[in-house]
Amino acid sequence: MEKVEGAFLTISELASELALPQHILRYWETRFTQLRPLQRSGNRRYYRPADVELVRRINHLLNVEGFTVKGAQKALADGFGEPLSAALPEKNGEPTASADLLPRLEAIRATLARAIGE
Repeated sequence: MEKVEGAFLTISELASELALPQHILRYWETRFTQLRPLQRSGNRRYYRPADVELVRRINHLLNVEGFTVKGAQKALADGFGEPLSAALPEKNGEPTASADLLPRLEAIRATLARAIGE
């Protein structure tokens, strides 16, 4: 049975969704201070929707974009770890382009250029 959107997820549900072992999620909790799921009796973890989004972003940074843990920590701390959809205003539930997006993308480009020595 699938949970409704916004429901808390257990560590096993989230790990299964991302095809990751549970110990990886527990490790990320030690490395990413922003990640603090609720812990109930017996230290059972419950990931709130914001926690789930953060874990998905961490997973994307590490396993898709190829960041190191330290690089992903910096990206999140600098605000570049936010999903791009968070920067886009919505119209009828769909992301739309915005004039505010261009300066953010230019800042990201400048940061990347400095990182590779251009």
